Formats: sequence, structure tokens, C-alpha cells
Amino acid sequence: MTDITRREVEQAMAEFDRLGRDRFLQRYGFRRAVRYLLSHDGKLYDSKAIVGAAHGFLPGQQPLTWKQLSGGAKHAAGLLRRLDFSVERGGGSRPHEDLIDRIANLRVNRASGQPALYQPIALLWAFGRARRGEARLLSWSETEDAIKALLERHGMRGERPRPDYPIAALHHAGLWELHSHTGSVPTAKGDSKLRRWFVEQHPSGGLPELVYNLVRHSAETRLTVIDVLLGTFFQDLEYGPLLTDVGLYDANVADDGLDTGEQQDEWKEQANLAAQYERWCRIVDNRENENRGRRVPRTAFNPIRSSSAHRAVLHRSQGRCENPDCTGQPTDVTDAGQPILEVDHVMDLALGGRDHPSQMVALCPNCHAAKTRGRKREQLRATLLDVAMERHTALRTDEETE
Repeated sequence: MTDITRREVEQAMAEFDRLGRDRFLQRYGFRRAVRYLLSHDGKLYDSKAIVGAAHGFLPGQQPLTWKQLSGGAKHAAGLLRRLDFSVERGGGSRPHEDLIDRIANLRVNRASGQPALYQPIALLWAFGRARRGEARLLSWSETEDAIKALLERHGMRGERPRPDYPIAALHHAGLWELHSHTGSVPTAKGDSKLRRWFVEQHPSGGLPELVYNLVRHSAETRLTVIDVLLGTFFQDLEYGPLLTDVGLYDANVADDGLDTGEQQDEWKEQANLAAQYERWCRIVDNRENENRGRRVPRTAFNPIRSSSAHRAVLHRSQGRCENPDCTGQPTDVTDAGQPILEVDHVMDLALGGRDHPSQMVALCPNCHAAKTRGRKREQLRATLLDVAMERHTALRTDEETE
């Protein structure tokens, strides 16, 4: 494989585009990629099949069969990365889990004893752009200006305003695409060589398409990657201003625009319901536990925790009012196609309640009004608190027994 160059890979990709994925794979006898996808100009290609086909474009050579090469990180995917192509991990059925794993295992500078924040800050900036649906790829000057400003404002561990460090590192970790350049991207080491390469090459770049789309369209992925970054790199740091600056710290951060059909698909199986609910609750628990032992008010607003708790309760309700004595919620839906439900804290936060699904319920407007202003509101409040705890405990128990 060492004779394969970018030229042969590009010829194989052109054939892939011309034939289409299924016909291309059938022609060369490969199956769909399980873990690695080649990402190029916004398109995804099966890495192992591309390398096998590319070998056939070498003078006097034949395509490699699936038995003749490995698609792993040190073989087909490794070759493509050495040729400066972007290879995404997670081409199979677990893209969410693979992304979380990569972020949790980022290799960052720890010379000071604490993890440097270069890469986490760059990722949070890109995730904020993805959430808003802004352009995935930007010129180097735009990227440099934005990340430099963030490092100056939020570099809480002495980070210098050098965007080339995190971008080069994220590129080699498979979390950043770089285009419009020649030669290999240098590693995030040294100083003048790395700076000079970015000045001379001026590459465009951004999140890989698969990562961008996950963060853009999946609230679960969006909140999970934020939570993992906070828990891994921002221990004991005040991250609120940074998240606010990049647009990831507001009450709607858990919105993902699922239509009614997609939402119903999420609710079909009890096992799936419990697993999803557990993941939302874990984020709530993580953000709640970070203040344990610190002098902060219990009611301190944390949009990551609050949004995750809100989403967990709506998910648990399966679109139905959780008041067992509800006389009938509206049959109409919102503009987004969602049931008309309001998530309510059974016990007011100011009176010692928790911003946690175990003390929150989803109510239709009538039941919410009865709980707030009804003559029997105290009796209803006690009932709803029991309901919230019972449903919360039941779902988390279901997940633990899976």
C-alpha cells in the first residue's frame, strides 16, 4: 500500500461518486465500513474500499481485495491519514458513542499538572456554530480570529492565544478537517514551524461532517459532549462565561427539533426509553454533583443541568400528562409537532426543591394550573411528588438491570 498516493485515492473517490456507494462496493467486493469513513469535501467514503480500489489505479497493479488489507487505524485508515485525508471514526451504528469516546480521550498538554484548554475551547466554539447551523468550514483567518479571542478571554490555565495548536491537534485526532493545503499537517508540537505552516497554507477547516451533524441535530449528543468536556477538562473552573460566549449556555440548549414521528420512534421500546432517560439523568447528576461541598446556592441556574432535566422528564412522560388524575390533555400539538406539556418543579427551587427529574413532572396546561392555583393544590403536589419519584426510580432501575 505504500505506493498509493493522493492521486490514486482521488481517482477511487471519483469512481465512487460516479457509480454510487452500493455499486462501488459491489464492484470491488467490500462491505460498508464499520468504524472508519474517509471524509472529503463534505462527502463520506468507505475507507477500506477506497484504499483497495486506489491500488488498482497504480501502474500495472490490481485492486486489493478485502482479504488483502485491514481497515484499522494502522492500515487503510492510517494510510489515508498519512496522505492527509480526514478519516472519521464511527462509521457504523455507534457514532454517538464513538464521538464521546474520542472527546473523553483527547490527548492534551498537562505540563502544569492540569489539562490545557486549547482543544476543549476550540471544540466548544465549533459545537456552538453547529448548534446554530452556521457554516461548517471556515477560512483560516476566520477560525484564527475567533479562537484567538476565546483563548484570550477564557484561557483559564495560562493558554496562549495560539489557535494553530488546538486545530493541528484536533486534526490529528480526527475531530477537525483541514482543506485547501499541500503536504501533511504538522503535529501540534514545536512553535515557529507550526505557526509558519498555517500562515503559508491558510487552510480552510472545521468539524467533520458526521460530527457537525450529530451536534447540530441531536440534543443528546450535544449535551453529552459538553458534559464530557466539562467533567474532563474544566474541573473546579467557572465555565459559564465561556459557554455563554460560544452559545451553549441557555435554556434551549436541549432542543433538537424532532418531529412527531421521530419522537414516537424514540418511545417505542421500554428498554430504549430507560436507556435514554438514564443518559439524560447522568448529565443532570454530573452538573449537580460538581457543586457538592462548594459555597453556591442550591438554586444556582445551570442551563446544562436544567435543560437535561427538562428533556429527561418530557422523554419519561412519552407525551402524556403525568398527573394520574388528569381528565384529558389537549389533543392539539405545538408548531414543532410536540405534545402540549409543561415541565414543572413539584417543589419550588427556592423552598429547597431540586432541579432534578426525580422532583419534576410533565403536566398538561389544565393540571399545571390546578397544581399552581387549585384549591387542592397541596394534595396534588404530594401526589405528583410521589409520581415523579416512582417513575424516576422505575426507569433507572430498568436501565441498571439491562
